[in-house]
Amino acid sequence: MQVNTFDVIERRKHLIMFKLGRRWILKHYFDNKEVFKELAENYDKDNYRFEFKTIGERNKALKLLDLRGYNVELVENLKGYVVKMSKFDRYAPVLKNSVAFVETTDWRIFLMKDLDAVEEALKLGAEIYEGLIRFDVLFKT
Repeated sequence: MQVNTFDVIERRKHLIMFKLGRRWILKHYFDNKEVFKELAENYDKDNYRFEFKTIGERNKALKLLDLRGYNVELVENLKGYVVKMSKFDRYAPVLKNSVAFVETTDWRIFLMKDLDAVEEALKLGAEIYEGLIRFDVLFKT
């Protein structure tokens, strides 16, 4: 009896890289330490994210991630990825899955790392934010 064999296609991971002003931002925990090391010069340890300040840096990262089995979606329109919570709500679980956040007088506004994180935030009491918000004002340079 002959054994059936078939090709197994490795499943690629999907990441989202957001354009905030002139920078491109990515938040992901890489299990593979080599991938992290290759991107480390762009890691912002204070905000737990990768920041690419130039198109060249972004393109270098995209190529590297593609070679390592990641599909990266570039997102410039943040609509659907931004949620808000009252300043009085517990927000730590939402913050954990956010790429950036700002505070207003009444709200904490979060840019979530992907649509799964948006869904989780909604379950935790967040609401979709429909207004315009500039996360790029967070950058020092």
